[in-house]
Amino acid sequence: MSEKIQPDAELKKAFVELQTQMNDTNQKLRLADVQVEGLKKQIVHSQLTDAEIQSLGSEVRVFESVGRMFLLTDIAEVRKNLTTKVEKSQEKIKLLQSNKEYLEKSLQESQNNLREMIKQKQQAAS
Repeated sequence: MSEKIQPDAELKKAFVELQTQMNDTNQKLRLADVQVEGLKKQIVHSQLTDAEIQSLGSEVRVFESVGRMFLLTDIAEVRKNLTTKVEKSQEKIKLLQSNKEYLEKSLQESQNNLREMIKQKQQAAS
């Protein structure tokens, strides 16, 4: 009898660990999705701002926000900063996407390991 209780406890422990890992992974995946959406909005905002600034004449005075203040800045400098901001956001999106893929693969691997453990226990019981 103690032999049958042992595998059940082992499986139960594995299920609890998998459930915890799934919850953590799903939370990280949702967080990554939220961050990607925020970065995409930031990219669109920067591109729209750049398009508006591009249509201005070179004699127009523009201000760029730096923290809580605004500095008088050259149009070319503002456009360069917007382009840099877009590039950095795109890099962050790529990084988040690769991290999401890794998390999904890790989760799938854990599920497969648990399935394999269940099969082995069933075969041993037979």
